[in-house]
Amino acid sequence: MAMFEKKMAAAGGAGSGDVDSGYAWGRLVLTLILGTVACVGNWSVVVLLPTLQVEFDTVRGGASLPYTCTMLGFAFGGVVMGRLADRVGIVVPVLIGAFLLCIGYIMAALTTNIWQFAACSAVIGLGSAAGFAPLISDLSLWFSKHRALAVAFAASGSYLSGAVWPMAIEHFQTTQGWRATHVGIGIFIPLVMVPIGLLLKRRLQTLTYVQAEAVTEAARNELGLSPNALQVVLVVAGFACCMAMSMPQVHIVAYCGDLGYGVAVGTQIIALMLGLGVVSRLASGAVADRIGAGPMLILGSSMQAAALLLYLFFNSKSSLYVISGLFGLFQGGIVPMYAVIIRKYLPPREAGIRISLVLMATVLGMACGGLAAGYIFDATGSYRLAFLHGFLWNCVNLALVSWLILWPRLRRRQQAMAT
Repeated sequence: MAMFEKKMAAAGGAGSGDVDSGYAWGRLVLTLILGTVACVGNWSVVVLLPTLQVEFDTVRGGASLPYTCTMLGFAFGGVVMGRLADRVGIVVPVLIGAFLLCIGYIMAALTTNIWQFAACSAVIGLGSAAGFAPLISDLSLWFSKHRALAVAFAASGSYLSGAVWPMAIEHFQTTQGWRATHVGIGIFIPLVMVPIGLLLKRRLQTLTYVQAEAVTEAARNELGLSPNALQVVLVVAGFACCMAMSMPQVHIVAYCGDLGYGVAVGTQIIALMLGLGVVSRLASGAVADRIGAGPMLILGSSMQAAALLLYLFFNSKSSLYVISGLFGLFQGGIVPMYAVIIRKYLPPREAGIRISLVLMATVLGMACGGLAAGYIFDATGSYRLAFLHGFLWNCVNLALVSWLILWPRLRRRQQAMAT
């Protein structure tokens, strides 16, 4: 590890040259690995949902409760750890996250009812939070020219986790049982996260923050919105988009089971969806560096809405593979764009807390959307209205982000006409 640190330092040079440096790209790789490992908590409960319903003799809405608790822990943990990263750097949040994941998974294996499992899921969510918002905010400080691509890489850890972990968990819970699988995850996580986290102890110099602040202040003046007003718009938009996004991601495994295709097929579909979501995130980052994060956000929201409509009309096995693949390609780039917009307009020293607040809203949207879809299913015996419910929330998101991007242009046009 010491030799790796020396190579990373040699690649980065010193001072403000750290930004967009070879060291920054090496840090990006480590961030992606950490995110992939830490975000296991977001997906293990999705694979386990049908098993929990049988194991603890509950309805679909009740079986969705652990997912909601995971997302709540993930959301609020992201804010706390984001603020901590602003103050002391990224290493401490990563180490705390590894400890919480270890404890949460091992304790979950010992539970005897759905409420105990839900409580452990909240702890797991808190630990997984270290692998998302704090890592994204930290990495965004190390890039300028390729910031959107870098942020997309950091955010891809959660989706890469969703592409890798469900297949592994489904295999081990089939062969070893879900309790033994949870113990194994609890032991594995800190063995990976702790040494990698320690490699990220280097921090940017003060001069770099001063230069970045000057750039964001100029951008804020051009936007014409106060920092807090922009924060509120992004929080509401983030919540709305993930209320829509949660329906396929949380319930596709159970949906496939209800249709008679089996849990294994649902697991394959979610792995496909999230694997293509990684492709989407990286591609959207590259495109956003050229056209801007705002236009990319509008494009992603529009395409996600189109995919949700397709679920209303097609439910054959082959069509679910195709639609879910399209959904992954369409929606993967949405969430990272909020972080890029924040870094463009808001103070860099507040990146951790500002990005975490918006990402908390997206996670709360996932939590509430997943729970709402479960209860809609219990009330109607079908997921049809749940998909429609998600589509309507998507329309709210699209209206907000379109206004946010078009507002500065309209404002400049009005000022030009007035003069």
